[in-house]
Amino acid sequence: MSDQHSHQSFETRAIHAGNTADPLTGAVVPPIYQVSTYKQDGVGGLRGGYEYSRSANPTRTALEENLAALEGGRRGLAFASGLAAEDCLLRTLLAPGDHVVIPNDAYGGTFRLFAKVVERWGVDFSVANTSDVDAVRAAVNDRTKLIWVETPSNPLLGITDIEAIAGVARQAGVKLVVDNTFASPYLQQPLALGADVVVHSLTKYMGGHSDVVGGALVTADEALGEELAYHQNAMGAVAGPFDSWIVLRGIKTLAVRMDRHSENAEKIVEMLTQHPKVTQVLYPGLPEHPGHEIAAKQMRSFGGMISFRVEGGEQAAVEVCNRAQLFTLGESLGGVESLIEHPGRMTHASVAGSALEVPADLVRLSVGIENVDDLLADLRQALG
Repeated sequence: MSDQHSHQSFETRAIHAGNTADPLTGAVVPPIYQVSTYKQDGVGGLRGGYEYSRSANPTRTALEENLAALEGGRRGLAFASGLAAEDCLLRTLLAPGDHVVIPNDAYGGTFRLFAKVVERWGVDFSVANTSDVDAVRAAVNDRTKLIWVETPSNPLLGITDIEAIAGVARQAGVKLVVDNTFASPYLQQPLALGADVVVHSLTKYMGGHSDVVGGALVTADEALGEELAYHQNAMGAVAGPFDSWIVLRGIKTLAVRMDRHSENAEKIVEMLTQHPKVTQVLYPGLPEHPGHEIAAKQMRSFGGMISFRVEGGEQAAVEVCNRAQLFTLGESLGGVESLIEHPGRMTHASVAGSALEVPADLVRLSVGIENVDDLLADLRQALG
């Protein structure tokens, strides 16, 4: 993060970091540099360090500076998707024979990347309940290079004590990676709690409008940032200029959106906990949630993601999803519109039969910023 923005509040950084006025026209929004190559002033005479847009593009640079500022890091990197960011990170830090500790509750695509791609490359992994510090410590061995954490987790909304796991990682001499997608940097700052790298799917809350796919890595370690940047260029799965511009635009309203997401979610949780057809509500804002105290310590508020289980098993859960009208049945999350899905058949189908398999009666909500009374009415009719 540049010193220019280090003293500013989050809301100010979200709007101004990386968003300098165009020097030619004074435009207050960074231009979309839809360009592949750049004129050189003599061989090697680069203007601003730009030679080819896979290596660097001014619009992407603006986004990457913004990401670093929001997460309190020294280097931000933007990718074509969240999984592209994860792939770059894993191939930068791991080699055949290495080992990773992954959570027992995580995004299905992350598990698929480890189980179907990285494992074939000779990298082993163990599954641990990352909410249990002792379980994580026990899963680390002499080949471990990374501990991977999602908090809140997807889709069971588990909470990991980032600071405590960072202590385990330091003691073992390994790096801690935190997927901060569900919280966003507005609600949670993993680097400040000891994480080495933060991962984001920019598709979700950062973009915020279900109109872009992207991913990010942020680190406070300048040397690691340079290594990741080398591999980002060498592997090439970079964010394009238009996608970068769309994410930058979304980030400017991240703080106000997250406040509304969280406020709406709290009111929906209150209704769900009292509904006779709901058997369990999974939300870290509930005092009875096992991670509530840790979430309250490390998060600004509890976010807009809710999962709940229903009477009647899998078919009943599917029917709730199908009956919803205002809640759109669809994958992904974090947009201004509310979404509903059945994780077992949709986002987490890839973990079926594994240690990460999710309950069949589970429904996941991404609570949008609509009027909450309308959302409550739709869920009541969907539950029947």
